[in-house]
Amino acid sequence: MPEETTRRRRAPAMSPEDRREAIVAATVPLLYAHGANVTTSQIAKAAGIAEGTVFRAFKDKQELIRTCVLSVLAVDSELALIDEAGQASTLAERLSWAISAVSGYLDRMWKLMSVLRDSGYDPHNGEDGHGRQRKGPPVEMQRITERVASLFGPDDHLRVDPSLAARLLLGLVFTNRMQGEGFGDSTADADQLVQLFLHGVLTQN
Repeated sequence: MPEETTRRRRAPAMSPEDRREAIVAATVPLLYAHGANVTTSQIAKAAGIAEGTVFRAFKDKQELIRTCVLSVLAVDSELALIDEAGQASTLAERLSWAISAVSGYLDRMWKLMSVLRDSGYDPHNGEDGHGRQRKGPPVEMQRITERVASLFGPDDHLRVDPSLAARLLLGLVFTNRMQGEGFGDSTADADQLVQLFLHGVLTQN
């Protein structure tokens, strides 16, 4: 009976991939708090595992951090939100919806990049996360740009190609999210950005 009870209470073993995902989920909040200075002891405690389990799932802490960065940079949820924006009846509503999704992505990305750099870790190091040299804009931003471009329809009477319109809009979003010396803390909300993008900064006479 005691043996059967022990067997019944024992949690089912995780697959290697599930274990890696669980460790990443526990590590990401620690990276925001400690940057690359987080210890594997802290990670193991947060994940509820032995420290050695971390190194069975990842060859070293560097690989774990790179995997966490890729997890934070993933844009699947943002792309889904932009797709939902296509349901809105007007272009202004569609773009405002998309900007809200992109702004949240930028906030979490820039926050993580900042804390990692402050702790002496280069989150990119010239590579795409898979050991290949990165050329041009990050793939994630290319995917976001393409999806935003799809929100423009033939009835919107654009002066430029939809892909250029999307890049210009996102450039405005990036500038608006900038914080730091010389920029101040004032930012426009999504609706204001859309109106500025579509109609400019001048009031109608």
